[in-house]
Amino acid sequence: MAHTMSEPHLEINEGNLSPEEAYLEEGPGPEEGRPLLSFPGGVPTSNARSVSLEPFNGGYGSPDAGVAGVKVFGVQEHVNSRKRSGWPSVLLHSSLWTLARSFLKSSSGHRHYSFIFLVVSVISLVVILSLYLSEVIIVNSTPRNSAIQRPPFPPVIQNSWGAYTPYFPVQPYPLRPSHCTITQVNLIQRHGARFPTSGASARIKAALQKLQSATDFLDPKLKFLENYTYTLGENDLVAFGAAQSVDAGKEAYNRYSSLISQDNLPFVRASLSSRVVHSANNWTAGFSLASDEVFTPVLSVVLDEKLNDTLDDAMCPNAGTSDPQTSTWTSIYGAPIAARLNAQAPGATLTSADISNLIPLCAFETLATGNPSPFCDLFALEEFEQYEYNGDLDKFYGTGYGQPLGPVQGVGYINELLARLTESPVRDNTQTNRTLDSSPITFPVNRTFYADFSHDNQMIAIYAAMGLFKQPGPLDPTKMDTDPGRTWVTSHLTPFSGRMVVERLSCSLTDTSLGRFGRRVDVQRKDDEVERGTFVRVLVNDALQPLEFCDGDADGLCALDAFVRSQAYARNDGEGDFEKCFS
Repeated sequence: MAHTMSEPHLEINEGNLSPEEAYLEEGPGPEEGRPLLSFPGGVPTSNARSVSLEPFNGGYGSPDAGVAGVKVFGVQEHVNSRKRSGWPSVLLHSSLWTLARSFLKSSSGHRHYSFIFLVVSVISLVVILSLYLSEVIIVNSTPRNSAIQRPPFPPVIQNSWGAYTPYFPVQPYPLRPSHCTITQVNLIQRHGARFPTSGASARIKAALQKLQSATDFLDPKLKFLENYTYTLGENDLVAFGAAQSVDAGKEAYNRYSSLISQDNLPFVRASLSSRVVHSANNWTAGFSLASDEVFTPVLSVVLDEKLNDTLDDAMCPNAGTSDPQTSTWTSIYGAPIAARLNAQAPGATLTSADISNLIPLCAFETLATGNPSPFCDLFALEEFEQYEYNGDLDKFYGTGYGQPLGPVQGVGYINELLARLTESPVRDNTQTNRTLDSSPITFPVNRTFYADFSHDNQMIAIYAAMGLFKQPGPLDPTKMDTDPGRTWVTSHLTPFSGRMVVERLSCSLTDTSLGRFGRRVDVQRKDDEVERGTFVRVLVNDALQPLEFCDGDADGLCALDAFVRSQAYARNDGEGDFEKCFS
């Protein structure tokens, strides 16, 4: 079944502007500027810059991490349940332009009103300028290599928060083999820590109401509920989540700076969700900060989630959900917890389903405030582990191997990855935007660094499409898999700010390596007559993946041509699964 391909579009100004209101920051005044969503006459060549800025006020990390420093995007202070938005420079530019043009139009006749209008305009501009300048923070005042710290809990607790676990390296980053040189990096990263989604917020509030309806709290740990008010926001990044992406950008520059030049900056894309766009901008800010502002990449392409988008899992309407499996497990692990809390809070009417909405309050409040949430004391470590297994089931049966139409949702991204690795045109008939992917402006294939920003469910689909984290059998929704060697663990796969990196490497070939990889290695002859081959390795949250599907070696190296051949499912457009999404 043919699927409608989207029109080209570039980075928009998030902030308070809708996509239809966003304009290029540079160039003519707003009335002559071109909207960044549809270009019947072709894609503009200038970079579209995101300029909706709100400062991160610290609260995590080293003592000087909280001082005025890097501008971060999407941080919203939640004071008295009201959100404060920043003053984007496009608003300033638009105001100047609009007022100037209005004055010029009004100046012909009606001199009295024109004079009054001029006075009001000047006062307005002064106010706007003052507010804008009050938001400006000098980037260099944040230490280049300062890093945020994780919340004040032992890792054993916060690593059991499932999808709400803050990023951590699952293994130390393995240095490249000495006979290899990294020639290209492909990063896909989840947005940083956020408030609950609107749907999750509704479920949390419903569960809280049941618990707070108790007539008494017999356990001292529950006493805080007598005066507790739920104040979390919805959907947006929290300050810690914004700082996570800044930190990731700094790490990326420090790790791969040898690939970067003014003519070869990272090419950055994001899915059109506010928290994802802001995370991408925060990453570029961190990258620039680590380079002492020598290299400043920009967010170049934003993919509309209502159209063809390889960075979101919204293009398979016939895909099932994980509800049957998670409901089964929740009824098993949640029942004794609900019974205990109801006994400790007479009058409470919690059910097993409510437990999966109360436990994540520990993570959400801790990440939002930087202080341990009192909800964390209500649950034992083994109960957190049971909750995380619920998240493992959710991902496995949502867009992972347990969902028949899960892996196909990652096919488009895999085909884009293959195009970049081989520096050849994209070949895909699934989720890709053919208009964007056919243009060297919106999908170059000659860069050394690509950075994409996405959601956790889509990254799970991409892992499954590639063949990572295959399990010996489906996860059991009736019994928790306690095998310490199990690799399908949500906190290891897609934590907040979780990431996958695919490195392309050029490696010298020896007789041993030729024997290992065979003659199908992509061999290049150098001037010194040393043969070199092209390889890839894949890291998920810094953990080197074995790549058995393409005969990866002990260094995680897989010959590029073998890797390409191993991706037959994606190269064959999901082998008929994509059509099932719509039929």
